[in-house]
Amino acid sequence: MTQPIQIRPVTTADFPAWLPLWDAYNAFYGRSGETALPRDITLLTWTRFFDGYEPMHAMVAERDGQLLGLVHYLYHRHTTMAGPICYLQDLYTLASERGKGVGRALIEAVYEQAKAAGSSRVYWQTHETNQTAMKLYDRIADRSGFVVYRKAL
Repeated sequence: MTQPIQIRPVTTADFPAWLPLWDAYNAFYGRSGETALPRDITLLTWTRFFDGYEPMHAMVAERDGQLLGLVHYLYHRHTTMAGPICYLQDLYTLASERGKGVGRALIEAVYEQAKAAGSSRVYWQTHETNQTAMKLYDRIADRSGFVVYRKAL
């Protein structure tokens, strides 16, 4: 019988299992091959999860000893709220696990952590082509109506 999904914070021992998920997440957004995220950025990101001075956090979904997905989130100040706001930056599940509740469980775990940290809001963004994920997001969150602009410097 298959065990239930467990959502838990990453540990340093998770790196070998986390890395393929992270690489697949980046490849999903076009960061692979010549455009791959530099390994030093990956290592810096990983170390931030374990630095108590960093507002960055990571959890994983696990079943039967296998990592099925990851979520990374961070807290920051906001000009219209007293408490911190939570930005869910990265969410990825194995393709074989999509539609099985892994993504929802990871997002709901972030909701719980954010509430415990005194945050009144969790927000995230996704690419407009990520229609599969948006079906889930539309069920568990509200679209803000904001459009994201950015400029590389």
